[in-house]
Amino acid sequence: MGTGEKLYLYPVWLRIWHGINALCIIALIISGISLHYSGRTFFLLDFQSAITVHNIAGFVLSISYFLFFFGNLFTKNGKYYRVKIKGLDKRLLKQINYYVFGMFKGEESPFPVSEKRKFNPLQKYAYIFIMYVFMPLLIITGFALFFPEIIIEQIFQISGIMFTAVLHGIIGFFVFVFLLVHLYVASMGKSPGENYKSIITGWHS
Repeated sequence: MGTGEKLYLYPVWLRIWHGINALCIIALIISGISLHYSGRTFFLLDFQSAITVHNIAGFVLSISYFLFFFGNLFTKNGKYYRVKIKGLDKRLLKQINYYVFGMFKGEESPFPVSEKRKFNPLQKYAYIFIMYVFMPLLIITGFALFFPEIIIEQIFQISGIMFTAVLHGIIGFFVFVFLLVHLYVASMGKSPGENYKSIITGWHS
């Protein structure tokens, strides 16, 4: 991408999805922490409010996920998530080396944003794992806990409800960690707010 050239990387549907997704995940984190620590001195929301917020945000997030899934299936945005195994280890190592050493030496990114490549290798496969593995599991376990009658009574000799609840909590924790990393990495643009501006306007420069 030449100097000063702008790329339209974030279509309207993707920006709407991103905003809804962000709000839902934040609501789920706050309400989830409140539920986890209910009955203790530390809480963010009271128990009943936390349940209501968690359930509503969970349902909206599920609908939002299908917007993302079908959006990537039927628009050109899906090309950014295509898996390329050949040379993957070398690309990942090159990006890791940049994050650990190169960026602090003022080196140029080894995988700059272009019309063909919106993500660097680490971003791409982190997003693939989160959006195509963790999010479906989070939604499935969430619905299972909302309708506990559909859960198998025992899984590996453990209560099915307990197993599902623990799995849901673990996945939620990793999504929370991903959110923190995502916010940090998003600040690594030409300026700390450049990438945040891009997801609002749709244009990357």
